[in-house]
Amino acid sequence: MEKPHKRLDVWKLAMELVTEVYKIAKFLPREENYNLISQMKRAAISIPSNIAEGAARNTKKEFINFLHISQGSLSELDTQLEIVKHLGYLSENDLCGIITIMERIDKMLTGLIKFQKSPYPSRLTPHGKRS
Repeated sequence: MEKPHKRLDVWKLAMELVTEVYKIAKFLPREENYNLISQMKRAAISIPSNIAEGAARNTKKEFINFLHISQGSLSELDTQLEIVKHLGYLSENDLCGIITIMERIDKMLTGLIKFQKSPYPSRLTPHGKRS
């Protein structure tokens, strides 16, 4: 099924981020399974999920709201990775790749929000309808 969010590069990159979070989680202590690891996975999953949900909505305003929620989840994940570093579970070097992906996603979300807020009525919404 071809859904509108699957055409968005930011959604594709966010899906890669989820995979990276799951890989990193394997290196964390087992005692963090129901705390930090669970929270990290939920935050990561929330990013592409909210992009997808917003893209399926009928208005730009709703789509923008879900993009902001994705940015919030991205910030939540960033904080959790900082905690991982502070606890000494992984180093800055270990997290370099995932941090780069997160920075790209943040820029892409910001750009998409600005694009959706643009005043041009001929712009298409993610599901192909004119706004």
